[in-house]
Amino acid sequence: MSRPPSPKFTYQHLFEPATDLPAVGSAKAGPAAPLLLLHGTGGNEHDLLRLGRAISPGAALLSPRGDVSEGGALRFFARLADGVFDPEEIIRRTHALADFIVAATAHHQLDARRLIAVGFSNGANIAATLMLLRPEILGGAVLLRAMVVLDQAAAPGSLTGKRVLLLNGNVDPIIPLDHPPRLAALLRTGGAEVTAQSLAASHGLTPQDVAHAQAWLAKR
Repeated sequence: MSRPPSPKFTYQHLFEPATDLPAVGSAKAGPAAPLLLLHGTGGNEHDLLRLGRAISPGAALLSPRGDVSEGGALRFFARLADGVFDPEEIIRRTHALADFIVAATAHHQLDARRLIAVGFSNGANIAATLMLLRPEILGGAVLLRAMVVLDQAAAPGSLTGKRVLLLNGNVDPIIPLDHPPRLAALLRTGGAEVTAQSLAASHGLTPQDVAHAQAWLAKR
């Protein structure tokens, strides 16, 4: 059966279908969980493809491009200043991205219940707000260098059965040290199983991030 024509998506994006498919009669449980890749400030839809392939070889990859420009640097929501955010802007942009994800997962025939967001920096922040505001569209998240941008706890029970990996650097000049535990608490209020790790790192990603994400994703 042929796939219907692509709808007019609100976000430009790349999609790589899964290649880790079990053969007919195989004892393998199923394909790897699909990944939603969300880049950081100044990135684009190509930035995290290599990371996605590394942490979950063969998984389907859905990678949208942020639609907000900050001096030419793409982001998923605007900020008023470094570390200063407008809650209304964040909520509006989160719902807009969530609506895109609903349409894109349906079109690309992905199981939204298993979709894992993998976000870095600004992408990690909107992945976190997706979990808080639209928990039904994700099965979990890998948050790389996330901070609290919306001080709103998840609704009780809304994240039950969902897992989150929170990886932050212990010498990160951008993220205050109290933000990772605060974010973990907001997610745990909804019932999420949160694994938080503080790494010997700054804001940039390291091989430790890849290793931790690989191990966490393998425990499905």
